[in-house]
Amino acid sequence: MTAPSTPGPLAAAPVLWNDARREQAFAAWLARVSASHGLLPGTVRLASADASFRRYFRVDASGETAATRIVMDAPPDKENSAPFVQVAQLMAQAGVRAPRVLDWDEAQGFLLLDDLGHQTMLDVIDPGQPEAARPLYEQAIDALVHWQLSSRPGVLPPYDEALLRRELTLFPDWYVAKHRGIALEGTLAETLARSFELIVKSNLAAPSVYVHRDFMPRNLMVEPASGALGVLDFQDAVYGPITYDIASLMRDAFLSWDEEFVIDVTVRYWEKARKADLPVHEDFGDFYRAVEWMGLQRHLKVAGIFARLTLRDGKPRYLADTPRFIGYIRATAGRYRELTPLLRLVDQIEGIQAASGYAFGRV
Repeated sequence: MTAPSTPGPLAAAPVLWNDARREQAFAAWLARVSASHGLLPGTVRLASADASFRRYFRVDASGETAATRIVMDAPPDKENSAPFVQVAQLMAQAGVRAPRVLDWDEAQGFLLLDDLGHQTMLDVIDPGQPEAARPLYEQAIDALVHWQLSSRPGVLPPYDEALLRRELTLFPDWYVAKHRGIALEGTLAETLARSFELIVKSNLAAPSVYVHRDFMPRNLMVEPASGALGVLDFQDAVYGPITYDIASLMRDAFLSWDEEFVIDVTVRYWEKARKADLPVHEDFGDFYRAVEWMGLQRHLKVAGIFARLTLRDGKPRYLADTPRFIGYIRATAGRYRELTPLLRLVDQIEGIQAASGYAFGRV
């Protein structure tokens, strides 16, 4: 999962390079694309960085519109840009507003993109005013329905059992063992294994569509003049459970809503999806349960990713949001009887209650 930082505060920051050869390659590429796209090379500045090795620059373009463009710096030895290019095309075909790829130096990992602006949906939302945020969420679910309606099997990688399980292991490997220092053995390992079996089984039962995989307000851009939403950070898209993106949207990494608002927006998505003949449950209660179980898989995964970003990649700011995900995990596990062992396990890991049957060895 990537989580690009908000572009605004970094808009005037200069571009620094650790690799002189890459800096020279960038200058040569920029000179070429500047001539063909009317760019002003002297205006290049840092726009944002994310949890991966990608960086984004903003550059002015000449002309009456005084437009700007975005440059993606994605070193090919660390980032494969081909999925980004592919999914950008799929988004356009689906009628979803997303950056066009205007130029791609595949060998060097430089891309020239449309600029969708400075403001994310997260920037303009007031967490205390859910009703004011409703029009943006309506736009988001409209975009999601369009994206899902364009789905075709065999185009994107499958979100299959192997990938679901691989993602789930991030929680015990990085959050439990490395962050909390708890040994993965005995009752802990057995309880997690049984819980993961239930979660994977539930998620694999959902019909498959295109899945953005990080469909949340921080990756949705708001056009200042029209208020139209655009979609970013889609390069990890897969073909998998229809429940995933709505779970991601309403159980956000950086923003939490009361359950009443979460249910209301999810109902609106479900109604629009049914009207569009997307393969959602006939009964909303069944659908909501499936969304919660899909969200549970994501929350466990993200807790592990945020721990890894801190411990391996030296990006501690992400770990500050981990309590939000632990809260999501506890809320869902507490709602379903078969997940009670997982709830008790998480409570003990977090020190929320006294030990009651578990004895964890510290690493």
